[in-house]
Amino acid sequence: MLYAGIDEAGYGPMFGPLCAGVSVFEFDHSDKQSLPCLWNELERMVTRTKRDARGRVVIDDSKKLKGAGKVRHPLTHLERGVLLFAAIACGDADWLEHLDDTSLLSTLGIEDLQAVWYDSTTPLPLGQDVRMLRIDRGRLERACHAAEVRCVHLGAAAIPAAEFNQRVGAAGSKAIVNFELMVHLAETCWKRAAMKPLTIAVDRHGGRTRYLNDLHTAWPEAERQILEESDDLSRYRLSMPGRSPMEISFSSEADSKHLPVALASMTAKYVRELMMVRLNRFFAGLMPELKPTAGYVEDGRRFLADIESLIEQADLNLDELIRSC
Repeated sequence: MLYAGIDEAGYGPMFGPLCAGVSVFEFDHSDKQSLPCLWNELERMVTRTKRDARGRVVIDDSKKLKGAGKVRHPLTHLERGVLLFAAIACGDADWLEHLDDTSLLSTLGIEDLQAVWYDSTTPLPLGQDVRMLRIDRGRLERACHAAEVRCVHLGAAAIPAAEFNQRVGAAGSKAIVNFELMVHLAETCWKRAAMKPLTIAVDRHGGRTRYLNDLHTAWPEAERQILEESDDLSRYRLSMPGRSPMEISFSSEADSKHLPVALASMTAKYVRELMMVRLNRFFAGLMPELKPTAGYVEDGRRFLADIESLIEQADLNLDELIRSC
């Protein structure tokens, strides 16, 4: 069966895209009564802690993995996990050679974001050594093989500010746009599943416990069944002719319960950070003394004030640069 996780990054900032990631693992479910804990299954090479004497790959909530950057690059742990699983999922033995963010985004399924501040390319990796990544990829592949677990897909999606503003205006809520982004990635998983059973884990959206109506809107032709709706977990089964059944669950802190969600979180965060590298590079080219921004509201206001003189000089459209909400 297929076991997938979906998570987003960048829901609240002023600058930069809203991103979401998805990871999909395949394993034999015939002798399992419930979903396996992939942290346990892959413990030979995967851990939750950044301090690990065995050199394992850290997979955890992305918010816990971005560092301060005093000793290592702040994206070191995010980057290692995402690049290693992307290398395995794409199946190309030479994928890590001559890598940059453009080829990574293409592998993840993201098309070029149409904005001048994203029109550049960043060589990768940022905080890793390619030779060590090649070694780690082999170690991770052997651990997956021993556990009879396969990472079959790692993907992402990104909505830049201009599209985000348009979609929020049409939908009337950024929460709806965020849910639609999750549905888009879930649909790609369901199509890829063919006739294999599929389970998708997702973090709760806005703390809600009921999603049946939203799932009807997303898949109006599917039969829907409530498996559980409680304070801890909302779980549903969807069935559609020509497809295997899909179970989708919503729970709080899903990235601490499901490794595929944690990896999806890391992927979404890494993609967003790479987009912010591009954005900051563009404006630094116009104002070399400009302090970079992560795009979140408090510092975003500072950044906007700093680039105010550039906006008119460069004839930039604020509706394409800044989120409306």
